[in-house]
Amino acid sequence: MQPLVLIDVVGLTARQIGERTPHLRDLARRGALAPMDAVLPAVTCSAQATMLTGKNVSSHGAVGNGWLERESGEVSFWRQSNALVQGKKLYEIARERDASFTCAKLFWWWNMGAAVDWSITPRPFYPADGRKILAVYGKPNSFVEQTERDLGAFPFFDFWGPKSGLASSRWIAAAAVRTLERHSPTLTLVYLPHLDYSHQQDGPTAERSLKALAEVDALVGQLVAAAERARAHVLVVSEYGLAPVDRALHVNRALRREGLLEVRATPTGEMLDTFASGAFAVADHQVAHVYARSDDARQQAAHVLRNLEGVEQVLDRNAQRKFGLDHPRSGDLVAVAAPRAWFTYYYWLDDALAPDFARTVDIHRKPGYDPCELFVDPKLAAPKLRVALRLAQKKLGMRYLMDVIPLDASLVRGSHGRLPDDPLDGPVFLSSQPFGPAGDAPRGGVVTMSSVCERALGLMFGRE
Repeated sequence: MQPLVLIDVVGLTARQIGERTPHLRDLARRGALAPMDAVLPAVTCSAQATMLTGKNVSSHGAVGNGWLERESGEVSFWRQSNALVQGKKLYEIARERDASFTCAKLFWWWNMGAAVDWSITPRPFYPADGRKILAVYGKPNSFVEQTERDLGAFPFFDFWGPKSGLASSRWIAAAAVRTLERHSPTLTLVYLPHLDYSHQQDGPTAERSLKALAEVDALVGQLVAAAERARAHVLVVSEYGLAPVDRALHVNRALRREGLLEVRATPTGEMLDTFASGAFAVADHQVAHVYARSDDARQQAAHVLRNLEGVEQVLDRNAQRKFGLDHPRSGDLVAVAAPRAWFTYYYWLDDALAPDFARTVDIHRKPGYDPCELFVDPKLAAPKLRVALRLAQKKLGMRYLMDVIPLDASLVRGSHGRLPDDPLDGPVFLSSQPFGPAGDAPRGGVVTMSSVCERALGLMFGRE
């Protein structure tokens, strides 16, 4: 078997590879580079599941970063169980081919319970007193503990939230180099989220985003050098490209105004009532799954969506089938935003009635994705003092609310989820090995995302 390092550089596009990215450019020159098609929705969990299984969304069931669990009536976001992805994954297929195959999975999603030998993924502790203690999960425990002893604790605040930045990607890259040197996996999966932050905060062409591009390229250079020392091939992929946005669509507020969405008043603000609602949306960047309780509610919701400015498409089940998105977890309708637009999860009509979690980083309780978690509320008179006070309360063991996240969706400048208008602005595929004569050259110059699994197997085992 030939070792392989598979690097997921979130948000990277073919158009971005050039003078600012010398390591990526050099990898492409001696190997292969092509734009890659995107899946709908073009989001992390769906894209990674497609690359790991070689199946489309309707087969593997990862219809987004979150969806409604119809049996429980709960919206689940950012779940990590590997079993939620239906079908055999890359590392399972590889082990069937050769029992000596080994794999390290470093911060790729769908990590918990994955049939790999070494893993690390974010997983805080939630004590009974309501606190959140930042931590990672992985296996074996000794691997995680020794990695943090060598590198220091994983910089969780730099992985998500207003402080998100280079430090988390730098730590993951260092952990990957350490893993290659000490354990020599056959397959090493590495996740570098760095571009995602600045691209959403400032837009993909902002100066800070261009600086982030150079920073992540340097990390790729370190990983490529480590792979060469390990005599491993390298694949670099991405899940999507980000596009500039300047319009936030409050789809749930539109449904509420038409009497379809219901809330429950609670001591901590209004809560979405999925049981009483005729229809509501699970917003996920530029795609929203809309769940309806009846045919009449579905038809009414479709009318509302089609008349909401900024909505480009409303997909019923038949239309979802054309995009490979028809799965029981999918919404009865799927709304797709127009260029420069994205969907909020907001369902309250008065910010004074927003739930308490709305102003915090809380990726599991919010019934939708919230990119405003990347910002500190600019309306706070002394935001740094507010954060310091909340951290002091945490250190003292007090219960506290880190209520520093804004409710102003206009702050967001970049998003993703819809299919790109130009493949050069979508996900990308790079290989340290050129496309060969064995039929692996991409048709039309665009690599199919569902082919990544088989391409990785081909690099490790040879093409059959």
